[in-house]
Amino acid sequence: MDDLRLLFVDDEKELVSAVVERLELRGIDGVGATSGDEALDHLREGSFDVVVLDVKMPGTGGLEVLRTINRRHPEVKVILMTGHGSAKDSEIGRRLGAVAYLEKPVDLEDLLTTVDQAVNPEGNGPDGQ
Repeated sequence: MDDLRLLFVDDEKELVSAVVERLELRGIDGVGATSGDEALDHLREGSFDVVVLDVKMPGTGGLEVLRTINRRHPEVKVILMTGHGSAKDSEIGRRLGAVAYLEKPVDLEDLLTTVDQAVNPEGNGPDGQ
């Protein structure tokens, strides 16, 4: 996953900091945002391969951010995550183009596997699978 640029979006500041730090330790260019609006600002300013996006956030929620990403940045893969999972949100997210839907707390190794599958859907990932 060299050269991968990932935007991690969650309203829990400590979680964002911890995940971004752990991504960078693994050689992934991780950027954090703590709101939907901040995430959209980052997307306007630079390019990302993957956005990991919390569904339930104050202000601009994850599903609205996903809609905007689809319009403005259709090449970006979006993985939704939530601590308040619902089948309805999962269905809406997938219809809107999310490539995966994860329940929090998200294990970093599971997240990295999901990210790898998102950017290498044919199984041409770094493990050659």
